[in-house]
Amino acid sequence: MNRHEMIDRIGKEYLTANIEAGEYSYVQEAGSKEKLEKAVGHAVKHFKLDIRFENNSVAVLIETKQSFTKADEKQLAEYVEEERALHKGIKIIAILANTNNDKIKVWRYFVDDSHLLKEETVLDTMEHYVKLFDTARQNDKERVMKNTYDLNELLHKKDIDEKLRSQFVGTTLLYIKDMVKKTGATRIDDALKDKLDDVWKMMSAEEIRAGIKNTLDNLLDNSENKTKKIELLQKNVLNDQKVKKLKIKDWIEILDTILMDIYRYIDADSSEGQDILNLFFIAFNKYTGKADKNQAFTPDHITEFMCRITDVDRTKVVLDGTCGSGSFLVQAMVKEIADCRRDKTEKEAEELIRQVKEKHIFGIEVEEKAYGLSTTNMLIHGDGNSNIKFGSIFDSKKFIMEADPDIILMNPPYNAKPIGIPAAYKTTWTAKAKDGKEDPTKGFVFVHFISDVIKELNDLKEKAGKPTKQVKLAVLLPVAAAIGTSDIIEKEKIAMLENNTLEAVFTLPNEIFYPGASACACCMLFTLGKPHSEEKETFFGYCKDDGFKKKKNLGRVEQFNVDSESLWKKIEKEWLYLFRNHKAEPGKSATVVVNGESEWLCEAYMKTDYNTLKEEDFQRTLNDYLAYLVKEGNIYES
Repeated sequence: MNRHEMIDRIGKEYLTANIEAGEYSYVQEAGSKEKLEKAVGHAVKHFKLDIRFENNSVAVLIETKQSFTKADEKQLAEYVEEERALHKGIKIIAILANTNNDKIKVWRYFVDDSHLLKEETVLDTMEHYVKLFDTARQNDKERVMKNTYDLNELLHKKDIDEKLRSQFVGTTLLYIKDMVKKTGATRIDDALKDKLDDVWKMMSAEEIRAGIKNTLDNLLDNSENKTKKIELLQKNVLNDQKVKKLKIKDWIEILDTILMDIYRYIDADSSEGQDILNLFFIAFNKYTGKADKNQAFTPDHITEFMCRITDVDRTKVVLDGTCGSGSFLVQAMVKEIADCRRDKTEKEAEELIRQVKEKHIFGIEVEEKAYGLSTTNMLIHGDGNSNIKFGSIFDSKKFIMEADPDIILMNPPYNAKPIGIPAAYKTTWTAKAKDGKEDPTKGFVFVHFISDVIKELNDLKEKAGKPTKQVKLAVLLPVAAAIGTSDIIEKEKIAMLENNTLEAVFTLPNEIFYPGASACACCMLFTLGKPHSEEKETFFGYCKDDGFKKKKNLGRVEQFNVDSESLWKKIEKEWLYLFRNHKAEPGKSATVVVNGESEWLCEAYMKTDYNTLKEEDFQRTLNDYLAYLVKEGNIYES
């Protein structure tokens, strides 16, 4: 991009050239080089900046190069220092920009690694850069997560039931966002809090509940099953006896806490803010999980990992056939929205984001409370939830076909009642299994069903002369489904490979769903619509350590090293490297040719790294194996 194009993009009206050739001289601004050096406090080498813009106390400094290098950052940093010395209180965006292509590098306040804006890859307008300093739009993940725990304690004191809290805080947050929008406020501060408190003090508790219902009613306009969603909100939240007992002073305390301690520190228009919103919402599912050991809410870092191995981007349609609280769908939407911003201006990205929200995210959920959670979760992230269906996946073949997904992400129930499973999938089951209390396939039947739907969809496309599609499916299943502990499961595995390829299986950490379900799980990755080849080597990853630790009242919590670097991020990078490069490494991974009768777990194939073994590792393995035998009924304690 040449100089004139840069000026036109940011805005000619904001250009502040003060010397010939349209450049900006800090010597000219200071009055002399001596005065500039006195203001800076030392001798200066560079003082002629290529392009400078200013608006609303925000300065955009651009230094152009044919092809900038790391060394050019020092020159830009010197201009930033001079800018700050001559214009006290100025907010600075500093940019290195190439003239032989569109490559740029952007910093806020200072030119160093900690102030680099990695998402800023395209030169944008002055209005966009001013927005980057809006104090009401700053993200603070650490503060939000600490305050989330405090909020949970407050709701406990107010006697709001654990099972209710996730949807309660979600719908209340939506109400607060709507109230803030109506005030026209540009920042969240004590003045806004006082203004809203004055409004709420004039209302009754009943009117607050009505306000929440009206907010949801407006947000759900044109949404499928709108009446059902409002009905569930009323039934499961607003008409709950403990919620109805809240006095107006209780409501104001809760609303103020969410406004000032949560919403204040989340920029929902940024990718980071969307991630924080998701962490805030699912945090309450952890508290819920303590009371229901059958619930398996997928941890956020695992949903993100599954989005990565399936290559979610802005071009993909994503479906979750058993979406629960919507964590897979939210994570996929966050990933796609972030990709919409890649190499796009803010205006260009807006249209792509609209298409993602309206046409790329599809879900199905049969359980009422989980459906209410997914409704709220999607609304919090700015989606109208028009593409989430209430009902059983087994009754949703038409819905799945119309969605025509590119990627399927699932964590199906492992203990579904056989009565809800179609007869066609129970023909090889024993009479005892058919009349049993739990799905003997451990959730595999859900995967089998959706693969059959994709096959039927491809058959129809082929018949109509249209190109068929290979669909990526990442699914969480218990390790029993990978081992094949029964004839029923083995037949499911054999059937899956007739039309689909098993690309990878990752053994996940023990108690991955803690404090909810206690199942040990693995992640299977299939390519649907591509029969498994006898020569195909499947990747198996031994991913038992994700850098998370159990903490009382908080579930499994991310850990950091002494440099405040996430242990998970380093581990995830290694998992992805081994998987994408199909590498077998002792103690970590293996690549093996398997079929439906084989065991689908890394433990059966990987070589042991004896250099890392300790006595406690040997004892732990014996303990785990003994516990497994007892659990499966193959040994009895005397």
